[in-house]
Amino acid sequence: MILLAVLFLCFISSYSASVKGHTTGLSLNNDRLYKLTYSTEVLLDRGKGKLQDSVGYRISSNVDVALLWRNPDGDDDQLIQITMKDVNVENVNQQRGEKSIFKGKSPPKIMGKENLEALQRPMLLHLIHGKVKEFYSYQNEPVAIENIKRGLASLFQTQLSSGTTNEVDISGNCKVTYQAHQGKVIKIKALDSCKIARSGFTTPNQVLGVSSKATSVTTYKIEDSFVIAVLAEETHAFGLNFLQTITGKIVSKQKLELKTTEAGPRLMSGKQAATIIKAVDSKYTAIPIVGQVFQSHCKGCPSILEHWQSTRKYLQPDSLSKAEAVRNFLAFVQHLRTAKKEEILQILKMESKEVLPQLVDAVTSAQTSDSLEAILDFLDFKSDSSIILQERFLYACGFASHPDEELLRALISKFKGSIGSSDIRETVMIIIGTLVRKLCQNEGCKLKAVVEAKKLILGGLEKAEKKEDTRMYLLALKNALLPEGIPSLLKYAEAGEGPISHLATTTLQRYDLPFITDEVKKTLNRIYHQNRKVHEKTVRTTAAAIILNNNPSYMEVKNILLSIGELPQEMNKYMLAIVQDILRFEMPASKIVRRVLKEMVAHNYDRFSRSGSSSAYTGYIERTPHSASTYSLDILYSGSGILRRSNLNIFQYIGKAGLHGSQVVIEAQGLEALIAATPDEGEENLDSYAGMSAILFDVQLRPVTFFNGYSDLMSKMLSASGDPISVVKGLILLIDHSQELQLQSGLKANIEVQGGLAIDISGAMEFSLWYRESKTRVKNRVTVVITTDITVDSSFVKAGLETSTETEAGLEFISTVQFSQYPFLVCMQMDKDEAPFRQFEKKYERLSTGRGYVSQKRKESVLAGCEFPLHQENSEMCKVVFAPQPDSTSSGWF
Repeated sequence: MILLAVLFLCFISSYSASVKGHTTGLSLNNDRLYKLTYSTEVLLDRGKGKLQDSVGYRISSNVDVALLWRNPDGDDDQLIQITMKDVNVENVNQQRGEKSIFKGKSPPKIMGKENLEALQRPMLLHLIHGKVKEFYSYQNEPVAIENIKRGLASLFQTQLSSGTTNEVDISGNCKVTYQAHQGKVIKIKALDSCKIARSGFTTPNQVLGVSSKATSVTTYKIEDSFVIAVLAEETHAFGLNFLQTITGKIVSKQKLELKTTEAGPRLMSGKQAATIIKAVDSKYTAIPIVGQVFQSHCKGCPSILEHWQSTRKYLQPDSLSKAEAVRNFLAFVQHLRTAKKEEILQILKMESKEVLPQLVDAVTSAQTSDSLEAILDFLDFKSDSSIILQERFLYACGFASHPDEELLRALISKFKGSIGSSDIRETVMIIIGTLVRKLCQNEGCKLKAVVEAKKLILGGLEKAEKKEDTRMYLLALKNALLPEGIPSLLKYAEAGEGPISHLATTTLQRYDLPFITDEVKKTLNRIYHQNRKVHEKTVRTTAAAIILNNNPSYMEVKNILLSIGELPQEMNKYMLAIVQDILRFEMPASKIVRRVLKEMVAHNYDRFSRSGSSSAYTGYIERTPHSASTYSLDILYSGSGILRRSNLNIFQYIGKAGLHGSQVVIEAQGLEALIAATPDEGEENLDSYAGMSAILFDVQLRPVTFFNGYSDLMSKMLSASGDPISVVKGLILLIDHSQELQLQSGLKANIEVQGGLAIDISGAMEFSLWYRESKTRVKNRVTVVITTDITVDSSFVKAGLETSTETEAGLEFISTVQFSQYPFLVCMQMDKDEAPFRQFEKKYERLSTGRGYVSQKRKESVLAGCEFPLHQENSEMCKVVFAPQPDSTSSGWF
């Protein structure tokens, strides 16, 4: 009885986990013809899910399915024939009416006679235990047509019991989960697990990246071990991480229904499927069930030269501040990705010097082997006559969205060769550091070129004899952020001369928390408290900032607070402002700082009433539940009232991911002699110097010098025009996402997201001995355009959704100091200009013959300008105000 009970329970369990009648896959009855209807449709929209806002199309047909052969040694080994008949193509959105591109057109006219004939030729499917063993079709059929047949054939692959397995179908080798119920099977395909060869790339930085989600669910209704209905739905949704209004969605559906069965072909006898296939038609050939890549041919499309001739007028120097310049830059980059080296080189050689810098930006941003070879052939690094072009090329390499080993190898080769300009040689090494970090972030740390570059940076830093070489390798390390470089950084930070020591500490400042170990903080504490030698204020304050931003201990915070009051006057005020900013902005160190401040010895009026003009302030540019943009400004003055350092930073955060959007640092030293003032401790012998350093989108750029030495200072003061010096200017491809999708219906989808900007960051430092006044100015002008392009292509009809979001913005910081008396007067202001904000949307359906439908929308608003608070007495956040403008919509034929 116990044995019987166990057997009964096992039977019930097996029954509940499978479909009655069969335990493996679909099984066809002998000598029967199954007549079904089939349709596949695709819809594109911006994720709202409204049919009237979507574009797409539907392919439908009747389908005949018959069993040709069954293995006499096993029922689960079957060869079936599938034939599509009466194919039709139509709109999904029936509201299109007279505007339908299919109206009045027969299937041969829409698809082409050869395509239609190929689609309606029978295909053979060899199934073993419900899974595809082989897929047979005819040779030399169009790939796009074969993919549609693969999409239908893949629906017949299923199993009738619950479980998880790997299957190969049109989507590739995918992990699938089956949920079997009475008369029904649900198949869930994990699309992110599918292994299939498809081109694509994305921006690795999460802030600038694109998030996507894909799902696939197929429901089978089973009766007598065969389908009476199949409904499959596949969705692909994406969104830009930092701007959630930029979204898109592809919905692909397949529907297969059994209408009737009737007498069919008699079962063929034989022991091998191959023999049967040869008997049916010797022209059948086995082809992969996995979808294959095809390219739609563009008839009468312009050449790359013709594209450039229509683009170049928008890339004139005077036009770069306009959104249409960036829009055309992005479009031309896409065209360059299909161009050959010779074509690109021809355009480079014939272009004028005014437009060449912008063309170099575009060619480098294309990031193809042909574009790299062309630009390297064009630029002569041995000459110093084309420094601007060489610099634009190098910075475009630094901002590359998906650099490869070939690019790094090329720059290493240039560095080892002859370079005419010392500034360009320094920039090459700085950008090598950037590429090392980007490749390591993309799991490329063990690539030969990366290993060689690491040795070049670390070995060069170790053996450097000249200050210029030491600075160059430190700047490269500031971009590469190699953990193995930290010991060298500590050595230069503590023992190096002023500018080198400062550069080493600011490099350490860029490392993440796990790398700022107790050993590192011991050295930083010695620097701040000057245990071994006297250091400049800029070095000491940077060391303190690193300690306070990286899990400081109770005693570290206490010792820093106790030092306030014993420092030079302006450094006292600066450190006090740093501590107050930590508390006000609720930074991670705020809790430990509050604990220490409970001690009266650390928190008293004498310590917290120090006067001075130095300051530190952090605020929000914008704040949402999922993201935040922050700015921070800290200014350190010398005791005589002359600017020592101003540091303006902008960060963007998405969750825990961050992007250092920009940093502009203006530094000055050794200027006390101009006003007969006494230098601060440790700064008595500094040479007169002023310069600017910038980080842009996590890339440290080559610093710019305003003047170096007293004689240089005097000559520039006498000849100064007051015009700012540009730190970086050009067109940058910042967001770059390309994804090719094989839909399980057989159609091909593409998702392209590009973000570009025209940027101009400049700075100036002015002195007036007559008025005893100094002024620093940092100006950021940025034009941003983000475009998306989603398409679904069947080779004979194409649907697409294009969007564009653009704005033109300006941010200016001005600091004026009058040092005719003490305490000196300081005026600081940071203003954001009024900015237009425009959104465009274009939806279309187009036949390969040229006939199409298009719908366009436009929406405009204005982001009001505002002034940001820069000190704690005025901490109200600058609010962004949208002033909406009238929308416009149009649709029609083209």
